[in-house]
Parts: sequence; C-alpha cells; structure tokens
Amino acid sequence: MTDRFPKLAAIKSPADLRELPESGLAAVAAELRQCLVECVAETGGHLGASLGTVELTVALHYVFNTPDDRLVWDVGHQSYPHKILTGRRDAMSGLRQQGGIAGFPNRAESEFDTFGVGHSSTSISAALGMAVAAQRQANPRRCVAVIGDGAITAGLAYEALNHAGNLDTDLLVILNDNDMSISPNVGALNQSLTRVLSGPTFSGAREGGKRVLESLPGPFAEIAKRAEEHVKGLVAPGTLFEELGFTYYGPVDGHDLNTLVHVLRNVRNLKGPVLLHAITRKGKGYAPAERDPLALHSTGPFDAKTGQPLSKGGGGNSPTYTQVFGDWLCDQAAADARLVGITPAMREGSGMVTFEQRFPERYFDVAIAEQHAVTFAAGLACDGQKPVVAIYSTFLQRAYDQLIHDVALQNLDVTFAIDRAGVVGPDGPTHAGAFDLSFLRAVPNLVIAAPADENECRQLLSTCWQHNGPAAVRYPRGKGPGTEVEASLTALPLGEAEVRRSGSRVALLAFGTMVEAVTDIADELDLTLVNMRFIKPLDDALVHKMAATHDCLITVEENVIMGGAGSAVAECLNASERLTQVVQIGLPDRNLEHGSREQLLADAGLDTAGLAARITRIVEHVGNQSDSAKGGLRHA
Repeated sequence: MTDRFPKLAAIKSPADLRELPESGLAAVAAELRQCLVECVAETGGHLGASLGTVELTVALHYVFNTPDDRLVWDVGHQSYPHKILTGRRDAMSGLRQQGGIAGFPNRAESEFDTFGVGHSSTSISAALGMAVAAQRQANPRRCVAVIGDGAITAGLAYEALNHAGNLDTDLLVILNDNDMSISPNVGALNQSLTRVLSGPTFSGAREGGKRVLESLPGPFAEIAKRAEEHVKGLVAPGTLFEELGFTYYGPVDGHDLNTLVHVLRNVRNLKGPVLLHAITRKGKGYAPAERDPLALHSTGPFDAKTGQPLSKGGGGNSPTYTQVFGDWLCDQAAADARLVGITPAMREGSGMVTFEQRFPERYFDVAIAEQHAVTFAAGLACDGQKPVVAIYSTFLQRAYDQLIHDVALQNLDVTFAIDRAGVVGPDGPTHAGAFDLSFLRAVPNLVIAAPADENECRQLLSTCWQHNGPAAVRYPRGKGPGTEVEASLTALPLGEAEVRRSGSRVALLAFGTMVEAVTDIADELDLTLVNMRFIKPLDDALVHKMAATHDCLITVEENVIMGGAGSAVAECLNASERLTQVVQIGLPDRNLEHGSREQLLADAGLDTAGLAARITRIVEHVGNQSDSAKGGLRHA
C-alpha cells in the first residue's frame, strides 16, 4: 500500500531530513502538517500550538545536529511535529493513550526528548544547565530552548534569562511568538533585516563597534552606547532582551522555511546568549484551527475535514464540576461586590468565561504566573477584597511558597478553587492532581474541603467563601454523579462530616469523589458510610465515634496515600491513643501515566471493581479476627 506521506516515510530520524536539499523542505512541512491534523483527529490532543511549529521544527532539525545538539520544547505540547520527525510517526496513533506515547516530551521515550516539559517556562533554565554542562566538558554541542504559547509570561523564564545574560555560555533561545502581542506582525522588511542582522558581516561589525566604543573615553562611550540602543529600538523590539544580556535577532516569520534555515545557520555558532524572535500563527495551515485556535488548542477526537468534535454520546445534561464553579462564581459575585476572580491563564479551563463577561472589572488573568496569582490575591485580601483563585491542582504546586508565606502565615481571606484534583487522564503525570491534599494538609490556618457531588461542590464553595481565612475546595475534572444543583448560596457547617449510612463492624470514611464510588459497596456489605467533606478541620468527634463503634475504619481518597486524608484520620486516632485499626486506600506511590481517567482509576484499584474487591477482603479479614477473638474469650 502506498504511504500517503512519502516524504515523511523516508524520514526515520532527523539525520534523514538533513540529507535532503533545502528546496525539498517545504514538501516535508506540508506532509507533516497534514499528518499532524489526521493523527490528532484520531486521538485528541494539543493541536493548535503544534500546527504553529511545523516549519520551525523542520528548520531546527535540519540545521542542528540533534540529538547531540540539545533541543528543549516549551510548552511541551508544541512538540508533536518534533515527535513525528524523530521516529515516532507510527506511534502517533497511541498519542496520550494508555501504553502509547506521551503528549509532552519524555526523556524515557526518546533520546531526542532532552527534557520533560509539562508545566511551562522551564526550557531556558534547563537548556542553560545543559549549555553550562557542555561548556564544562568542552563539548561543542549547541543547546536550544524553544519557548512559546505563552510560556514566556512566567517569572521562571525571566529568572533564567537574567542568569543566562550574565554568563558567557553559548545558548540559543527561540521565542515562538504566536500572537502574544509582543510585537506587530512581521513583514518583508523585518525578514530582510533579520537575515542581515544575523549574518557574519553585521555580527563582525557589531563586535568591531564594541571594541571601538570600549576605546573611547567614558562619557563619549556612554553617549555612543545609548545612541546605538535607541536606534536599534526603532527597528527591532528586542531592547528588553538586549538589556538582559542577550544578542537579539528578529522578528522573523516562523513559517518561512527559507528564512528560518538561513537565520538559524547564521546564529548557530554565535557566542554567548542569543535570542531569536519568531512570529508564528497558532493553528497555521488548518482552517478550522486558524478560525478558532482556542477550540483546537486542546481537543478530543474530531473530524479532520471539518474540525468538529466527534460526539462521545451519553453523559446527560448534568454540569461538570468546572461549570458548577463558574456558575457559583458569578452568583457569589452578584451577591458580594468584594469578590475578585483570578486565574493564571486558565480562563476557559477553570470555567471563568462568563464571569469575565459579566464582571470584567473584577476578573484578572495574570498569565502563566501562579506565584504572582497567589501573592496578588494576598494583597487584595489585605485591603478588604475577597479574592477567589481558580487554579488547577498541579499548577498550585508551583505557588506553594506563596500559599504558605503570603496567604496562610498571615491568615488572609483567600479562597482557592482547585480544579483537576486527583486523576486527570491523557495529559499524564505532569498534570495529575494527586498531591494537593498531602501538601495542603501541612499548612496551618488552611481549610480544605472535598465535595462528594455537584451540589455539595457549590455548598462547600459557599462555606469556604464565608470562612474568614484561607480555604480551598478541590474537585475533579469532568462530571459528578448527576446530583441536582440548588440555586442558593448555602454554606455547610465547617468541619462537619455527614453519615450517609449506618452499618456494622466496618466504617468507610470516604472523601470527595470516592463517596459515590463506594456507596453501592457499603450497601452490599452493610457498612457504615461517612461523607467526610472536610480534610481540615477534620471531624475529630465523628472519627472518634466511628472508632468506638466499629472494629475497623477504611479511608478512601483520590489522592496519594502518604500524607493524605487517610493519614489525617490515623493521626487523629493516634493523638488520642485509640488503637482502632485504620486501613488507607488511595493513589499509589508512583507517577500516574497517561490514559483515560477510567483506566487510571482501574490501575490504581480505585474503580468500582477494584474498590469492591479490596474492601471485601478487608471486611472478611476483620470478621475473621473478630470471630477468633470471641472464640478465644470463650476458651479463656
């Protein structure tokens, strides 16, 4: 059968690409773009940003000797074309599927994936570390960081730029600017200018000019230097990067292969830190993605011809937890003018689109800057506002210091709406919300709640909002059990659990999503079931009551076992020297790889079948122990 992509079929690695004449690269790029669309249409994934890096990927692997030359992609979801060109085209059918290749660069997957990048803005730091390592080893390899799709907005990127600009280490940073408003669209003049500026003639003249300036008396040299900077500022928007110590080139059209190849050849062997500014278009070359790059930024399977999502079927009309939060946020804002909503570049993902439309003066998107988001909220809380920080569990990890020092230590009134808690799915371990209960529990003054259903999510958001101090509600991605959501902004008693069912011998203490998961099991085995609701403050009185009236307590949570909610229960009983047996069920001590949420829960033993089997064994064991103890008493 003839391969639909003959150019790509001949490229098993970038070495094959480098054997082609430069005139053949455009055909490769065209096939690469179409192959990318068809692959992601089958599996779902991050499409828009990867479409924008097709030409850049081809040019980089053509000019640089990868994998010996180091190439770091940031954010990592721009790397799909890179995966296809580095021997993984056939594996794209398993993209983000269990057992298949990851949706981000993965060092264990390929030697071409030099650094794992899920969270953004790490590439410059990592590439600089690689460059310094090469320098120390006298290795001539080149190190390149490709940073784009908003990643340059994070503080970590500027920390790395600041450090790199102070070193004599050779490092190339490529700013993939896909409509971030850093500069206007590139034109023919700018392309021509960049090719001239990056060439050996201008670079030599620049160095010669520096030597001349250095020989001038102090005042004259300073005047000449300022004049040079002002003139450059008229023709290139790189003053910021120049001030940080980088030699700046750009902007260049990131979809003009001929220009990209020539510029990359020119800058490849330049000394010191260099920044190349490339302008690209998110969704480039695929009309549906160009029309609506947001819709096809991250997508499920879709029709490659139309760009329309394929119907998954089922699911009903119940809202997702994200939608429950978005509705609550608008209702609470309408009821209290002090509410301010904050997101670190996740407006759509966190359900804040309607809030922005209705309350634009109270909506703040701080870009990919989680640390700033939290401290900004702390400042608002200092002066009479009531901020709500909407943030993914995995992204809150990046602001842990600010959470402790700036919010909790000062006992400030900040509410955290933590989305994507627990098992998330295809994005893999970088996006799994497996640790938040553990790292939040250790923080003094912080209230932590986990709803069992959609209505309780709204109620617990109201509870944490009304609490005068830092509080967090964590909830999963997707839909809950389908509980009808009440319109009221009703708060629940702080720190009070709910006994949903009374049984014998064994009590299930379930947190959040696990309440629904074990409800039928409790019925079948005649177990007591408690919806714990709060991890902190824990309902100590009810825990002690359950321990006094049951032979064993089983805690169930969608969080790692170590330091999680079950640990809180054990610590509560230990403090009172009560010896009731506690068995903790939760996520294992390993990274959660990519796959569907259902598959990952099953792998962890947290699906219905796995929980039923485990709990049944525990109940049988408890029953055997109890019978043995009674028999012993009879013979005493």
